[in-house]
Amino acid sequence: MQINFEQTLDNCAIFGYNLAMTTLTFEVLPDEHGRQVKQILRARGVSVRLMNRLKRTPYGLCLNGESVVRTVDLVQTGDTIILNIPDDAPSIEALAHPLDILYEDADILVVNKPPTLPLHPSRNHQGDTLANAVAAYKPGIFRVAGRLDKGTSGVVVCCLHAFAAAKLNGQVRKTYFALAHGSYTGTGTFRNAIYRPDPMCTLRACRDHEEARLPGDETAVTHWEALSTYENITLLRIQLETGRTHQIRVHFAHHGSPLLGDDYYGAPPRHEPGHFLHCGEANIAHPVTGQAMTFCAPMPEAMAAVVSQIK
Repeated sequence: MQINFEQTLDNCAIFGYNLAMTTLTFEVLPDEHGRQVKQILRARGVSVRLMNRLKRTPYGLCLNGESVVRTVDLVQTGDTIILNIPDDAPSIEALAHPLDILYEDADILVVNKPPTLPLHPSRNHQGDTLANAVAAYKPGIFRVAGRLDKGTSGVVVCCLHAFAAAKLNGQVRKTYFALAHGSYTGTGTFRNAIYRPDPMCTLRACRDHEEARLPGDETAVTHWEALSTYENITLLRIQLETGRTHQIRVHFAHHGSPLLGDDYYGAPPRHEPGHFLHCGEANIAHPVTGQAMTFCAPMPEAMAAVVSQIK
C-alpha cells in the first residue's frame, strides 16, 4: 500500500508530534545490498539518537514509500529508505530583519551576519536576533552550525532540519579576520586555557601558563597570522582548533592586544558597532550530498575601511 504522507502528518499530530517535518531519502547502493537499515543509515551519518527518535515517530522510517521499516530489516540494491524527521525543537518568533543570504537549499541556509545582530534571543535581546530574521524568511526550526558572538560578523551556516544540524555539528572550518591593537609579525599560536571568573557573567579570562590550569578550565588553541600592521594596529588571519566562547577576543586581550572596539575586554570604545572580528570564510561538506563547499562573506563597511588604511 502506498503511504499518503499528508495523512502521515495528520497521524503525527494525533500522536502529539510537531507538524513541521523534513523528508530525506537514501538509495541503497550495490555494495550495500543485504545490509541492515541501521548500518546503511549510520554510514550516511544518521546518529543513533536520531534513529531512535525516528523509531518512535509514526512513519518515521519507510521503505520505497510503501511500508514502515525496522532498523534491523535487510534491504536490496535500488531500495529507497525514507526518513520523515519531525522538527520538535522550540520554535522561534518570526520577526523580519534584512538578511544577506550567501547560499540556500533545502538543507542549509548560509548568511552573512552583521555585527549588530545577536544570534539567539536572550534576556536582553528579544526579537532583534538572527534567529528571528531566519524564522521570518524560512519558517521552521532554527539551528546553527557554530556560533558567532554579538558584535562578530560573517558567515553563519543555518541548518534547516535535525539531520543537517547533527552532521555539521563541529564540522564547520572557519577562517576569521581581526583587527587588534599592537604590532604582530609572522605567525603564532595562543594556548592559554580559558575560565569564567564569575559563573554568573559571560566574561572570560585566561590562565597565564598552560601548566597553571585548574579543574573546570577549558583548553583553547588559537592560530594567528599577521597580514599587515600600521600605527600599532594589526590585521590578522585566525583559525581555531577549539571553539570556546569569546576565544579569539579573550586570547588577544590576555596578550595585551584587544580587538578594536572590544571595550568588553579593555579596548578603547569606538563609534562603529561591534568589535572588529569577522568570519570571512567557512568550509563544510554538505550534510546530505557530501559536496565540499566554501562560503565567503565581505567585511562590514566600518572594518573594511580600517583595513584599507592599514594595507
